[in-house]
Amino acid sequence: MRSIVYSTNGDPSVLHLVERELPEPGPGEVRVKLAFSGVNPTDWKTRRGGGPSGGMPFPEVVPNLDGAGVIDAVGPAAGDAATTFAVGDRVWVYLAAHESPLGTAQEFTVQPASRVVPLPDAASFELGASLGVPAMTAHRALTVAQDGPTRLTPGALDGRTVLVQGGAGAVGNAAIQLARWAGATVISTISSDEKARLATAAGAHHVVNYREGDTAAAIREVAPDGVDLVVEVAIAQNLPLDQAVLAPRGTVVSYANNGGDSITLDIRPHMGLNTRLQFMLLYTVGDAALHAAAEDITAAIEDGALHVGKDHGLALTVFPLAETAAAHAAVEDDTVGKVLIDVTA
Repeated sequence: MRSIVYSTNGDPSVLHLVERELPEPGPGEVRVKLAFSGVNPTDWKTRRGGGPSGGMPFPEVVPNLDGAGVIDAVGPAAGDAATTFAVGDRVWVYLAAHESPLGTAQEFTVQPASRVVPLPDAASFELGASLGVPAMTAHRALTVAQDGPTRLTPGALDGRTVLVQGGAGAVGNAAIQLARWAGATVISTISSDEKARLATAAGAHHVVNYREGDTAAAIREVAPDGVDLVVEVAIAQNLPLDQAVLAPRGTVVSYANNGGDSITLDIRPHMGLNTRLQFMLLYTVGDAALHAAAEDITAAIEDGALHVGKDHGLALTVFPLAETAAAHAAVEDDTVGKVLIDVTA
């Protein structure tokens, strides 16, 4: 089978197309014939040596955490782990290259059945490969508020106002769609008219360009009582704004360190608000949170609430497998939307 591998950390040039033996699934594992592989910022950061393990966790690594395809083989069951899948099932895969050398930038991948999720028939493989890191991060961000729900369903966020900082990105797009599905009023900050169109296409009720005028006043105009939950991509830059628009007992969830690695916090105002600051990394949220996210995301897909493509606010840029290095470079260069690899091309 064709695989993309790297055996040393570095820039995209360390990625090479090679031929490897077809892997066999072990107990509790399944083999997936991949259609698309999703590329996330964490994939290139890990390739450069900035992953959770640091350096090279294995002598050779196939990159990329996310993907979608069809079950090709099912290993012996370890308990009941693999018994729910059969050859031919459509699936999406998450955290494939976490604590494993076998990511999704290859024609086949073997994964624990616990990290493989049924993909509804109505969903495209492009959507399936775009879930994983972005949608599961968004789900976690929307389910940790101190007064909020721990699961997402239609109506779970009725009466709540959610602010998505940076709604044109993959996590922001998923957060807007999931929050809207759950009944929230959604506000998104953006930096251009084009990104405003993307956030609106995703379902944001209101968009605010943070490069124009008084951002806090614009948000307060549509949410005079404040926002209940902030999905935050750049807390180092945005915490003063979050503080200015947060409702009492509001929650700020930081899922990235864009714009800086440290924050300065005004303690007394946050005490008065009873603010909850929640930091998160998908690797360490725990299996219960991951499985809850997988179930709720699948339910949202079945309800027709999750989509990809420019018409839904997430433009797709697709590369063939042989050009995985270019795909990584595109993500590293902050290409707007979602970058995918067509494994079959």
